[in-house]
Amino acid sequence: MKAMILAAGLGKRMRPLTDRCPKPLLPVAGKPLIVHHLERLASAGIRDVIVNVSYRAEQIVEALGDGSAYGVSIAWSRESTPLETGGGIRQALLLLGDAPFLLVNGDVWSDFDPANLPPLGDDLAHLVLVDNPAHHPMGDFHLGATGRVHAQGEPRLTYAGLGLLDPALVADQAPGEFPLAPLLREAMHAGRVGGTHHCGRWVDVGTPERLAELDRELCRRRG
Repeated sequence: MKAMILAAGLGKRMRPLTDRCPKPLLPVAGKPLIVHHLERLASAGIRDVIVNVSYRAEQIVEALGDGSAYGVSIAWSRESTPLETGGGIRQALLLLGDAPFLLVNGDVWSDFDPANLPPLGDDLAHLVLVDNPAHHPMGDFHLGATGRVHAQGEPRLTYAGLGLLDPALVADQAPGEFPLAPLLREAMHAGRVGGTHHCGRWVDVGTPERLAELDRELCRRRG
């Protein structure tokens, strides 16, 4: 299975840290945030990784190279301007191929093991969901008792920025900038989105404060 890491964003919420350093390269516990993803993918046996880049793209490419230092092989999908999640996946389809792939938001950190994701079957997506963090109390979606994800319903959980996707979810869309969420909601309405509730550690590394908190936590763990 291949994976795609979303790393093309401008990192506006991380300013001023991202004025000169793209968000994926911001250090956490002594190494760039994106390296944590690469190492977790490698440990799960995922070797082929597509990374989309736009803002300060060459800094990221130069820092990571072909990925061999981290046990993976990186293919780069360059965007002249960020295409949002849906558009970024659509542009990378030639690199991703036709098989389901693991999608990873570059600005999260989690101890979730991708090997725990079930096969898609007839679904278009399988999303990892977490308890709602303090900064997102209303959540995103409802996970039903049978493991189906719904756009409406209570209680609600937050999308973790991790999931298994079928490329067919975006394949019929015109190239260009577009979000992924409306397509996921359409697939939910059709009953084709499953979900897993992850109760382990997860952090939306979206602000300098949460970045610093995660850095302190992981440094403590490392001893």
